[in-house]
Amino acid sequence: MSSRITLDVGNPEGANSAYVLPESGVVVDPGPPTDEAWEQLCSGVEAAGLGVEHVAFVFVTHWHADHAGLAPRLAEAADATVVMHETDAPLVADYGRERKRRVERDAQRLREWGVPSAVVEALQSGDRPSPIPDSLAVETVKDGESLAGLTAIHTPGHTLGHAAFVTNREIAETRDLFVGDLVLPTYTPNVGGGDTRLDDALATYLASLGRIREVAAAEGVETVAPGHGAPLALGERVDEIVAHHDERSRRTVAALATCIEENEADTATPWDVARTLFGELSGIHAKMGAGEAASHLEFLRNGGAVEQVGGSGGSATRYRVADAERAGVESAKWRG
Repeated sequence: MSSRITLDVGNPEGANSAYVLPESGVVVDPGPPTDEAWEQLCSGVEAAGLGVEHVAFVFVTHWHADHAGLAPRLAEAADATVVMHETDAPLVADYGRERKRRVERDAQRLREWGVPSAVVEALQSGDRPSPIPDSLAVETVKDGESLAGLTAIHTPGHTLGHAAFVTNREIAETRDLFVGDLVLPTYTPNVGGGDTRLDDALATYLASLGRIREVAAAEGVETVAPGHGAPLALGERVDEIVAHHDERSRRTVAALATCIEENEADTATPWDVARTLFGELSGIHAKMGAGEAASHLEFLRNGGAVEQVGGSGGSATRYRVADAERAGVESAKWRG
């Protein structure tokens, strides 16, 4: 059975949760790349009965720095193997090159969402590299593959290569299911802005929620271990998250209609809708807010509630209301 380590280092998303499986020599999601987090991690690993030097594997659920940031340092200190899903692994294994590509990709997406050039340029210039090496040896796993007593479950949506990990029956009577940022106890993970590689991010995310619920039922797991906060009851929380997106879909259609009316226009961009939904946006919130609005608009387009207009030849994608009554219909089907 795993032990949870709370890494309380002022993360705006709340304290990170790292996990230790002492008998397997495994650490999951070691945390952000700060000295304070490193001290807390080492203390927690030792308290769980595993010396830091005896860590053999470092599993990382996704590439975001608050989860993967300490993986290189822990791997070096323990001569351990870092393990990630094959789709997210390059963003850590080849960090130097992939960060540059990510910043360029983010900027392109932001322009597609109608974010003003000044905001895009501020985001690009404000994107600081993490204090992790430009390259790192990472062992990759695919969906369903097992390593060190854990099986990977590909759960894209928050990132393209997000993975959950479940302990195999052979190593533990009490099963652990580590879900990273797929399911969190007090807020809903961002979709769209957190990884601009994703297309149709909300539909992808909802499908992953359905998948993890099926896996948990098959494995007899009711309580899961999230990347932030304490363990939580999966089924109840998934229903709450789906209900949140159900309501957000309806609000997005209303915001789209408001944008069009107030601007005396025929259409509106995801950026217009984001500012109506969330207010003034700057810094990282501009990226997350625009991405969230864009993911909902794309989801609503596929469900017939809105229509896409334009979005080719470098112009921003624009939308108009098609059938407001269909808002929320598609997301509601994912409720348990």
